[in-house]
Amino acid sequence: SVHAGEIIGGHETVPHSRPYMVLLQQNKANGHTAHCGGFLLNENFVLTAAHCQAETYEIFLGLHNYHHKNGVQHTHVEKAFPHSNYNANTFENDIMVLKLKSKAEFNHKVKSIALADHGDGSLPQSCVVSGWGRTKEESNMSVKLLEANVTLTDDERCAKEMFYCSKGETGPGKGDSGGPLVCGDGKAYGVVST
Repeated sequence: SVHAGEIIGGHETVPHSRPYMVLLQQNKANGHTAHCGGFLLNENFVLTAAHCQAETYEIFLGLHNYHHKNGVQHTHVEKAFPHSNYNANTFENDIMVLKLKSKAEFNHKVKSIALADHGDGSLPQSCVVSGWGRTKEESNMSVKLLEANVTLTDDERCAKEMFYCSKGETGPGKGDSGGPLVCGDGKAYGVVST
């Protein structure tokens, strides 16, 4: 997972340039809703953050602008698989797989993303986070998908706790949880946990 500061300091993505992105609407027992990001692993499964758990979910695929949902695929979650060692206090193991009720239909707006290999222990370069989370200017979620470049820090505590940490004025924020950390080779290196 990535610990960071709201895509803050970001910009709107080119529409559908991140076809693996998923908007996850969490429906709570009290009738309230909240949002997280997620990303498609394949036509049946989405990866997100474990703290995005809810009673039920709605999944939007191929979405760019929240107010324009024509042609956007919409499905629900059949079963959620949060990490068995997820710790809600420390956010350790903040990762969850969601099995979709109906298969995603891949097209130019909806595609999966590959996960990075284990790697050699060095920090990945040229990383980006994206999501519909809050920005500095807005207290609500962003209507359009935003992205921001992030600089990962070589922090001993982060490495020990198996996190990538970012620094600087750009990065993910509330509502961006569950989205991927995508680096130079176009693969997902982690799940945003803000």
